[in-house]
Amino acid sequence: MLDNPILVSTQRNSTWNQDGLLLPVNAGKSTSTRLERYTSITTSESPDGPSVRHLLKYVPPVAISTNCLDIMNRFLDEESLYALPVVNSANGAFTLLDRHTFLEFFNRPYVRELYGSKKIVDLLSTKQIMYQNKAPIIVDEACSIDDIAQIIVGTGMQRTMWGFIVTQNEQYAGIANGHDLLQEITHRKQNDLYYLAHYDQLTKIPNRMLFNDRLTQSCREAVRKKTLVGLMFIDVDRFKQINDSMGHRFGDMLLVALAERLQSCVRDCDTVGRLGGDEFAILLDAQQDASAISRLSQRVVDAMKEPFEVMGKELYITVSVGTSIFPSDDADIDGLFAKADTAMYEAKAKGRNGYQQYVPGLSICSADQMSLGYDLRAALRNNEFVLHYQPQVCLSTGQVAGVEALIRWHHPEHGLLSPMHFIPEAEENGLIVEIGHWVLREACRQCRQWTEAGHTQLRIAVNISALQFRQANFVGQVQEILNETGVEPRYIELELTESIVMHNVSAVLVTLNDLKRMGILLAIDDFGTGFSSLNYLRRFPIDRLKIDQSFVQGIDHIPANESIVRAITSLAHNLTMEVVAEGAETDAELAILRTCRCNEAQGYLFAKPMAANEVMSWIATRVVREKSL
Repeated sequence: MLDNPILVSTQRNSTWNQDGLLLPVNAGKSTSTRLERYTSITTSESPDGPSVRHLLKYVPPVAISTNCLDIMNRFLDEESLYALPVVNSANGAFTLLDRHTFLEFFNRPYVRELYGSKKIVDLLSTKQIMYQNKAPIIVDEACSIDDIAQIIVGTGMQRTMWGFIVTQNEQYAGIANGHDLLQEITHRKQNDLYYLAHYDQLTKIPNRMLFNDRLTQSCREAVRKKTLVGLMFIDVDRFKQINDSMGHRFGDMLLVALAERLQSCVRDCDTVGRLGGDEFAILLDAQQDASAISRLSQRVVDAMKEPFEVMGKELYITVSVGTSIFPSDDADIDGLFAKADTAMYEAKAKGRNGYQQYVPGLSICSADQMSLGYDLRAALRNNEFVLHYQPQVCLSTGQVAGVEALIRWHHPEHGLLSPMHFIPEAEENGLIVEIGHWVLREACRQCRQWTEAGHTQLRIAVNISALQFRQANFVGQVQEILNETGVEPRYIELELTESIVMHNVSAVLVTLNDLKRMGILLAIDDFGTGFSSLNYLRRFPIDRLKIDQSFVQGIDHIPANESIVRAITSLAHNLTMEVVAEGAETDAELAILRTCRCNEAQGYLFAKPMAANEVMSWIATRVVREKSL
């Protein structure tokens, strides 16, 4: 006898019945006297991916008036026929006869004699016989692969043997084989696995694995064709501050937008990949000369001048770019990566927002080569870190008002390393807290030593990381170091970034007030690059704002930079704060900083960071020179 058919609608107003089968919610509105649960099935394309349309195979159906013996003979004549569709007089799908079930029934004793001459519709309507035809699955051609797969799993995997009926505009269109469906699902899963393994899930661009593979292939082609391959490393400047200030969701959306903008900068034959975090890379294939790589690097830097629209906010960012060229810089892929990475760090060292081509002599430092995490722990144990100090000069008197303590690493194999080579790794693995404590203790010890030598007016500024500042016992640790070293708190200034003070403002305010009661000086570093709120800034007990070097460099010929510096200076003075300008390199820049009424400045114009034993002699030489002018 005939069970009610299972119909699958491509409309979203479908539901699951009590047997776990997906049915339209209007099931029950009959369009056939024989099939009481037939419904109107739409043919709008399913939003769930590929449809069953490309699995469709047309098998000539039999009518409901066909004799059972004729159907049996057709099964016997066509050995590959695994199921036979039956249609009504309007060519509507009626049922699907399974070859195995049908032939097994008619091979029983006397069945052919009793039922062979009956019409198939009469056989299926007879209640007191052993023949049971499973309810057919009937789907519209627009039904998704995922939906029909759920149906087959829900009704029993035996349905994969004989498939399902496919209709078009409620007319029989053909049948689909369950085995073909399984092959399609397997193929899709293989594609999904490949995609997961080779593409970044956030930005949908090649990940490190696929990028490396394409780079390897391009280098092989370059050897054969005698061309060049360019490799670009791109890192977002101060991306951690953006994440800390705006949240990780905002940061993710920014990376998606950045990936799209980078793709707009390159040719179709080039590859943009995401290596991880905020690090991207570009592969420039089949280059004839290095100038094309330089032009693209500048194009990438310039592309950041337009704001990014992220979650309803406008944001400007800058990037640092490092490049290397195969085979002139290195014929080894790992070496090529290391040199592009090194060049990128050099671009950051020069002030960010620019690019640097690798040149011989740059110190190559990669995390893989150095086993960075292990080496950092060894550096703490072996006392390999040192502090260098960069003077901060009062612009009204020319006197040295203080110094900023800057960490360096005397690596046993790679020499003196700047913090950009190891601080990001320290922040990732949490060692930044222990390193930060060492820096503060060493700076306080040095300050006490200078004080005892008679240099009592020299303050030392120390950078504090976000992770270190957010330690529950941070204030207690500062007090412990002050007690241990015996330094006067008024000579110690803690520099915090905007992202630190704008995170959990109420808790930050408590910590800042505790530090202020101890007599510690407080400064906001890299001011203007974050997201400070003027309302909160008024509440913080801040002594100094440090203007980021990106606003200072070129201030003599970039009107926007001068306007920003004037605005920050005016804001700070109105809030009874002083201003220190970072990155002063030319007399022209210094002149503008003076007209902007900056209190102090630091930068290569005065001095590069120097070892502690060089500071006092440098100050003495400067005093003599100032007196002679």
